Amino acid sequence: MREIVFDTETTGLDPASGDRMVEIGCIELVNRIATGNHFHAYFNPQRTMPFEAERVHGLGDAFLADKPLFSVRVLELLEFIGDSPLVAHNAQFDFGFLNHELGLCSHPAVGLDRMIDTLVLARRRHPGAKHSLDALCSRYGIDRSHRVMHGALLDAELLAQVYVELTGGRQIGFSLGADIGSHNGSADLEPQISLVAAGTRVVRVPRPHQASEAEIARHKSFVETLNSPLWSN
Repeated sequence: MREIVFDTETTGLDPASGDRMVEIGCIELVNRIATGNHFHAYFNPQRTMPFEAERVHGLGDAFLADKPLFSVRVLELLEFIGDSPLVAHNAQFDFGFLNHELGLCSHPAVGLDRMIDTLVLARRRHPGAKHSLDALCSRYGIDRSHRVMHGALLDAELLAQVYVELTGGRQIGFSLGADIGSHNGSADLEPQISLVAAGTRVVRVPRPHQASEAEIARHKSFVETLNSPLWSN
């Protein structure tokens, strides 16, 4: 199964108020394993970058001035994501900006039925805990020491590792059965990785666990050699 883990950086929080996407990073997973294929792009938002947003991701007006418009690279992006499920953290936010940009250049929106929200999965699996990307990396021992500021490709790479852990980690092929959520976090995801090849398991004859008469006799003889055992008091 092919899935795309992605993240975006923007000029703010609300595309309806004029905020724009300035970066997108996408990581390809096949059967929950990163293939090394990715899509990454910066975009000129055609507006000034608010200080509060630049402080989060470090993408200022000077850096973005010579970057292409979203419409210039939209076909590359759509070809990369194809019809695969799309994984994001707090996915409503990223889907909102992605679909807003698609609408501005007259492309159909990406259906929300393709959405897999790792925030929903994290809240279900770890109720009451912190669910930020940093917190989940710490929980699963994922190295984020190089994450000084937010960046779409770096965050997508980290999220891909978090997603694998949230959906079974290294145990995903054992079919041990937890409800790990569907695209909207409401149904089971079928395990995709088989860690044991069919026909390779060796079945041993069950060991007899009942003591033989000879073993019982030896045990009795041993007990008789004990000096004042506690159970005889």
